Amino acid sequence: MAFLTEYGLFLAKTLTLLLAIGAVVLMVVSSRQPRARKGELVVTDLSRELEQGRHQLQSALAGKAERKQMDKARKAEEKARAKSEDERSRLFVLDFHGSMDAREVASLREEVSAVIGVARPGDEVLLRLESGGGVVHGYGLAASQLQRLRDKDITLTVAIDKVAASGGYMMACVADKILAAPFAIVGSIGVIAQLPNFNKLLKKHDIEFEMHTAGQYKRTITMFGENDDLGREKFREELGAIHERFKGFVAEHRPGLDIDQVTTGEHWLASQAKQLGLVDALCTSDDYLLAQASQHKVVGISYRKPKSLTQRLGQQGAQALEGALGRLWQQSPWR
Repeated sequence: MAFLTEYGLFLAKTLTLLLAIGAVVLMVVSSRQPRARKGELVVTDLSRELEQGRHQLQSALAGKAERKQMDKARKAEEKARAKSEDERSRLFVLDFHGSMDAREVASLREEVSAVIGVARPGDEVLLRLESGGGVVHGYGLAASQLQRLRDKDITLTVAIDKVAASGGYMMACVADKILAAPFAIVGSIGVIAQLPNFNKLLKKHDIEFEMHTAGQYKRTITMFGENDDLGREKFREELGAIHERFKGFVAEHRPGLDIDQVTTGEHWLASQAKQLGLVDALCTSDDYLLAQASQHKVVGISYRKPKSLTQRLGQQGAQALEGALGRLWQQSPWR
């Protein structure tokens, strides 16, 4: 027990020293950093990757004579595909892993703009979407970015492998077709807002809080002031208005839905969501890509921003801390 206590204190001191040194280095280097570089569009030939994986496995399973025949056939396939490359339609694959504030919409904007700039008739976009939702304005903008594709008559398919709820489903319903893995979570078409109120705690410690506004409803609910029923009612009214707009948006893009049945804020597994009309087919994004690879040239599009020094050091620090805690846990007798 004493050993563990001493080890824990030593670990804490070491981490504190490392963080202090890192902070000094960060301040020195940050002051000399040039202006942040703009991100770049990364294009990946997913058709080639799929083909390489298939051929590699076939080659490993084949005998020597069969392998030679397969290599010859593959070269013939590649030559024929190269000739028809300009005629084949393209399937552009985008990924959106949404956070609470939907900050990923900045990259989505760049990806959508790039696709619109090169798309031809017959091309399609597959968005692999994963999000539990978040702020209204962020996901509203993300849905609007997808609407840009529809406005240009570019077929949009959304694949949900894990979750597309609330704002995530707002994005998904813009698509021409929604695919979902059977156990993916779909729905949660509702609006929520919650915040603590510390007014009683402040009063208990004789702390006064003042808030001055111009306009009756400039601030309806506050964390530190004393809330009244009028403010609460107005706040609920605003939430209701957002919910009605959300319902209208879903109904506009999925006109076959029983909108009152599916906009209660509930969520469902995709197998249930299909019965309700929230998704069109039960299918993983991987199966869809394999099925489309024979008809389309499959291209991955990703807009990546270079990480700042602060982000890189923060990530390395988090990994170091996680590793240290993991080692401490492994040595613990209570594990």
